[in-house]
Amino acid sequence: MNAGKSQRAPWIVGVSGASGTPYAAAVLRALIAAGEDVDLVVSRASRLTLLDETGISFRDAHWRADLAEWLARGADGKPDSFAVDVSGVRYWSAGDLAAGPSSGSYPAKGMLIVPASTACVAGVALGLSKDLLQRAASVTLKERRTLVVAVRETPLNGQTLRHLVALDDAGASVVPASPAFYAGATHIQDLVDFVAGRVLDAAGVPHGLYRRWKGELRGGNG
Repeated sequence: MNAGKSQRAPWIVGVSGASGTPYAAAVLRALIAAGEDVDLVVSRASRLTLLDETGISFRDAHWRADLAEWLARGADGKPDSFAVDVSGVRYWSAGDLAAGPSSGSYPAKGMLIVPASTACVAGVALGLSKDLLQRAASVTLKERRTLVVAVRETPLNGQTLRHLVALDDAGASVVPASPAFYAGATHIQDLVDFVAGRVLDAAGVPHGLYRRWKGELRGGNG
């Protein structure tokens, strides 16, 4: 091994079956723009959500082309809204429990689950590891690495709230997919980017996705 070459240490991004695939796309674009390495895990359920929300079929055999098409699409559904180089992304099938992220010895900075369904939240909180997404999250927790869970559901019942508290107790950051309006949003992409930015804030990844609060009221003016 070349001692002068740094070891690849990616952010693992897990996409579960909750509505909110534009949030995942915004996070992935920002990580790539920040020069971060990315490992991607797309759950079986999330493929159905992605197809429903964007019309894009995410296929294992053609994942790179499908990912490029997805990340180029804006939150309003307009294609070719962004130019993104996905050549640095590594993809792992959700059914591959022998994949790199399934082991604590696999180098990673942490994991971002965006969006996180209540089923995914329950699986991670209970340590079920029924697929690679859940297994990678469990590994992230046991290795004391950063885990950010962007839960997207409303209303939340008591069982899910208890699961979220358990994740918080285990060291995860729970970031509800709840956009704010003080950043001066004028487009649906602005609202999506705010949530994506808060996910990245929790992970300590620099970005310029939204205007930060500076303690100055604007009185509703643009």
